[in-house]
Amino acid sequence: MSFRIEGYVIVSADGMLADAGHVMPDSLKFDGDKLFFEQALDRAALIVHGRNSHEQQPNSPKRKRLILTRKIKALSVDPEMPNATLWNPKQASFEEACAFADVASGMVAIIGGPAVFEMFMGRYDTFWLSEAPHVRLPGGEGCFVGVPQRSPHEVLASHGLKPGTPYLLDAAHEVTVTPWRRT
Repeated sequence: MSFRIEGYVIVSADGMLADAGHVMPDSLKFDGDKLFFEQALDRAALIVHGRNSHEQQPNSPKRKRLILTRKIKALSVDPEMPNATLWNPKQASFEEACAFADVASGMVAIIGGPAVFEMFMGRYDTFWLSEAPHVRLPGGEGCFVGVPQRSPHEVLASHGLKPGTPYLLDAAHEVTVTPWRRT
């Protein structure tokens, strides 16, 4: 198996990926970031996320995915989404889940939430951190385990990732995406 592991998240100025109700608010949705994210997922061989994360895009049903859940004992096909594998990481390894999903190589996109991002912190080739500097979500859900006690930058750096040059995704709102790469 040969995978390139990439993470994707957009965060508020205070490091949140969702509001206090665990919902990504419209204030954190920007056309430039949505396009960047959609194009990345269209290139992915596999998408990995928790039960509460889903990109809700036109191509979503076509994409192979692993959905993390503690509600199952063995790997199984999601009865509602035939391209999705339900995966309990306590019962099967990532490699076993990939084999079950019939994916042996390519880019794997990790799209959250915080516990899912944490599982792959030692494995990211690149983590794409999009930031909306004018949005604040007090009491929201931090993008990573340890946020807001630490910033998203501190968390990524603590796992050996270094920031590259940011790209501007939305000039009007100063939304950027920065590739954090393993050195």
